[in-house]
Amino acid sequence: MTAHVEKDDVTDPIILKIVDNLKSVYDPEIPINIYDLGLIYDITLIEKKCDILMTFTSPFCPVADQLYEEVETAGKVPEVDEINVEVTFEPPWDMEAIPDHVKLELGIL
Repeated sequence: MTAHVEKDDVTDPIILKIVDNLKSVYDPEIPINIYDLGLIYDITLIEKKCDILMTFTSPFCPVADQLYEEVETAGKVPEVDEINVEVTFEPPWDMEAIPDHVKLELGIL
């Protein structure tokens, strides 16, 4: 299983554009964007194809379809011809998926 992609570790300018787009997608129940929330496990770019591996805060997420569509839209940058969004629940999401710098901002660390 791949880990959450940390923006500081990303150097590819196309992936950085996708990450910036993902940071505009919010889980309506938690006031944190889905990237900083740790719902994006991996972003892989091979030539003009982007694979995004994500999860939800719960398998019973009432807005799963909406979030899936928003992630798919976020991956649509001019340099990418094909987007594949895959949802997984392994490992299941928990609060530990939130990076420490975001926990500090929220006052939960």
